[in-house]
Amino acid sequence: MTDRVYPSSKQPTNGTAPTTTSAAASANPSFPATKSQLYGASRPLYRPQTKRHRYRRSCCCSCCLWTTILILVLILLVAIAGAILYVLYRPHRPTFTVSSLKVSTLNVTSASKVITNIHLNVTAKNPNKKLIYIYDPITISLITNDEIDIGKGSLGSFVHGNKNTTLLKAAITSSNRQELDEASAGKLRSGLKSKKGLPLKIKLDTKVKAKMGALKTPKVGIRVFCEGIKATAPKGKSATIASTSNTKCKVDLRIKIWKWIL
Repeated sequence: MTDRVYPSSKQPTNGTAPTTTSAAASANPSFPATKSQLYGASRPLYRPQTKRHRYRRSCCCSCCLWTTILILVLILLVAIAGAILYVLYRPHRPTFTVSSLKVSTLNVTSASKVITNIHLNVTAKNPNKKLIYIYDPITISLITNDEIDIGKGSLGSFVHGNKNTTLLKAAITSSNRQELDEASAGKLRSGLKSKKGLPLKIKLDTKVKAKMGALKTPKVGIRVFCEGIKATAPKGKSATIASTSNTKCKVDLRIKIWKWIL
């Protein structure tokens, strides 16, 4: 008996070559899809996130934080040092008083020029027991209540010892080129004719530093402002003495931190 051979697939009717089983499987995937196929189709592609921006931001925050802490620590140290100095030395501001103001010449010419020759005495007191003041040269300005500049003067530098009273003498004169406008000249003439006297103010501007034992502070600006002076123009060759009994002098320091200490 002869063996019969059966083909594995149908023979094509149009004469084409039969397809293999693997080719058919790849062309027609199995249905339904397996779990691995479903997971691979829905899973997004992994893209690593860069951390450069986060790193820079964290560095900036750290720098700002440490800078703020450093500033606060410095402020705290300055406050502690100021408190220690205040407890040890008990610093007080110096005081100034106008002792006398002698007017030899004070008038206004027909050309609206001011001619001034005034001698000023100022008494400075240092009330501190352990604090010494060292003054730079002092600039003096003499003005009226209407802010009319009458003359200027100066005082040399000096050392103001502890618990010391110093008498300062200066000459105030006017510049030959100092010419007033018509309104200012008229106010000054009427003030000089007044029986009550011409109200005057004095400004002393300088720089000072304090010495506490071996420690010296930096120089700070200081202004002494005195008001309440009344002067009359001299008649003839005899000088007149201005009224200084109601004079009040105020000492202003130019740095706020020194206002807290003093």
